[in-house]
Amino acid sequence: QVHLVESGGGLVQPGGSLRLSCAASGFTLDYYRMTWFRQAPGKEREGVSCISTTGHSTYYVDSVKGRFTISRDNAKNTVYLQMNSLRPEDTAVYFCAPSPCTVVTNRDKFDYDYWGQGTQVTVST
Repeated sequence: QVHLVESGGGLVQPGGSLRLSCAASGFTLDYYRMTWFRQAPGKEREGVSCISTTGHSTYYVDSVKGRFTISRDNAKNTVYLQMNSLRPEDTAVYFCAPSPCTVVTNRDKFDYDYWGQGTQVTVST
């Protein structure tokens, strides 16, 4: 059974950092591109960063380029998102899922049946 558990969120001041983790079970991470999504209140869920199966290719939406870094550890079946220089507009619930990277590069629509609970990131003074 597919299970995704996101963690590492919290309350941080503008300019601060957080590192999110996404632990996967029920499938082998090695075979899938993985994407971090976020959903802010009143907005649609959007893909913000994607990583290839090997980790050699990464993709970001313009709003997080240079601030966020996606990585993966296939041996641990885990994907990470290092978020630096956080801004209030980064406030959202963050999710991960296996998806094509075109959800980030082309803003393709993406439906998924196994979303995890997500982890709340709040950037505020």
